[in-house]
Amino acid sequence: MKATYPITLLCDVLGVSRSGYFAWAGGRRARRESRDVQLTTCIHAAFADSRQTYGYPRLTDELRARGERVGKTRVARLMRSAGLQGRQQRRFRPRTTQSDHDGPIAPNRLAQLAVTACDQVWQTDITYVETAEGWLYLAVVMDAFSRRILGWGFSQTLETDFVLAALFMAIRRRGGRCAEGLILHSDRGVQYASARFREALSAHQVFASMSRRGNCYDNAKAEAFFSTLKLEFIYRHRFGTRRDAQAAIFEWIEAFYNLRRRHSALANTSPVDFENQLN
Repeated sequence: MKATYPITLLCDVLGVSRSGYFAWAGGRRARRESRDVQLTTCIHAAFADSRQTYGYPRLTDELRARGERVGKTRVARLMRSAGLQGRQQRRFRPRTTQSDHDGPIAPNRLAQLAVTACDQVWQTDITYVETAEGWLYLAVVMDAFSRRILGWGFSQTLETDFVLAALFMAIRRRGGRCAEGLILHSDRGVQYASARFREALSAHQVFASMSRRGNCYDNAKAEAFFSTLKLEFIYRHRFGTRRDAQAAIFEWIEAFYNLRRRHSALANTSPVDFENQLN
């Protein structure tokens, strides 16, 4: 109440000495400043472990997981003081879809479907990475519920082989068989409409689903993953060779994104931790 009443009056009413009050107040400030120094050290370490990508909400959860009792407001203040800033998301539009083809178009099976469990819906998509040698193309298969990347494949061209490699890796990761009724959703790209890809889906009893023409939001989760990959990793590195890029992206997906990166849609847990909590 010192903003409303004189300190002398408050001390008299509470029966404490002015010197005792100021000693107590000074000690509290000193303890808070000391705690700020300690937390700032922890924040620097956690921020580095996030590969310099976490903002204050995810960093707060990371600190709490490490045993620190701290609030988001304090973490935000200390991050500003330390000059630390998480990577900000921005809209990402892929340019790899080749939908001008004569292949069959699967119906959009996601339109009226709520995804409520793992292995109910997988989503797949393609993006590109620039290297000094030329473009490297990446295909992924994601579990739409846990956001885990189950399979991935690389290629120097946009032939169908690398999307098949991503699909087969996802199937192996789930024990070599697909859940009954599994839907694999993609855009209308020529790779996903190819006879080889459709035959692979049929052989594993997977139902194909494709986005509406010109509507990227149907496959938004896979595209959001690519946005995260580009913003948090790709745009911060230069790759001399395709092999360098492939090794680095593999490490980012398997050692960081799947295992450790806190995902806001999963209550700030990683995809693997989220799946483990369901078991």
